[in-house]
Amino acid sequence: MEVKFYKPKNNILKKYIEGYYFFVEDKDSKIFSYLTFPNNYCILSFYRNALGEFSENRYVIRASEQENIWSSLVTKYSQPIEIIYENLVHEVTIYFKPAAINHFIDSSLLFKDYAIPEFAPFTDYKEKISEVLNEIDRDRQIELLEDHLLSHFKKKDLGITEQIIEDIENDLRQEEIAKKYDFTRQRINIIFSKNVGKSPSEYRKIHRFRNALANQKKSTNLSTLSYQSLFFDQSHFIKDFKKLTGSKPKDFFKKVDTEQENIWFFI
Repeated sequence: MEVKFYKPKNNILKKYIEGYYFFVEDKDSKIFSYLTFPNNYCILSFYRNALGEFSENRYVIRASEQENIWSSLVTKYSQPIEIIYENLVHEVTIYFKPAAINHFIDSSLLFKDYAIPEFAPFTDYKEKISEVLNEIDRDRQIELLEDHLLSHFKKKDLGITEQIIEDIENDLRQEEIAKKYDFTRQRINIIFSKNVGKSPSEYRKIHRFRNALANQKKSTNLSTLSYQSLFFDQSHFIKDFKKLTGSKPKDFFKKVDTEQENIWFFI
């Protein structure tokens, strides 16, 4: 099954949202599943006439006999999650860039667990998302979705969090980051966990893993790939890779096409 991923059209949203994908209800669809691997996005999904069920490393979506709008939020996970569709339902899923969801949703509602079923992001979301999912024209659908998101956008001062994210992605050690801002390591952990939903070390590990996926086709061997992806050495790379995917890198890359446009979304 091919999934088309749409980038935001609005210039404000481009800064905060990586993109969206949509599914259309198909009552004759067969059960299908895929594995999704750890990333640093916050993933907000809305479904029409559906129910979802989370269990450890597993998320099942099925059609509901009752009319409803059901939503879920996934903010962090460190192992693959199997996504199982018992039926294809109307769905829109939004990928927020790291920390960006705070500009749309009160942070006190976020990061309580790796996944929050029946998540209610806004008081008017059922009415507005129903409009989005009832629309059959994709361009108009995206326009309605973006209007809804912009109506809840409130720019917050996340400057220090965004700077720490940039520092981590530039491979600064936590000691260097603490010295740069004259903070203790504990304060950095508190700021980061509050706004990103995970520790700096967790974020760094996943960022390196994602770098490895992006660099894999350009690397001649695992040793080169580990250094290009900011790991200390090949053994460190293999150890983290197995924790995040359940597979050794060589086995993983035999099964997964890293040239896909959306490498966090593997079917």
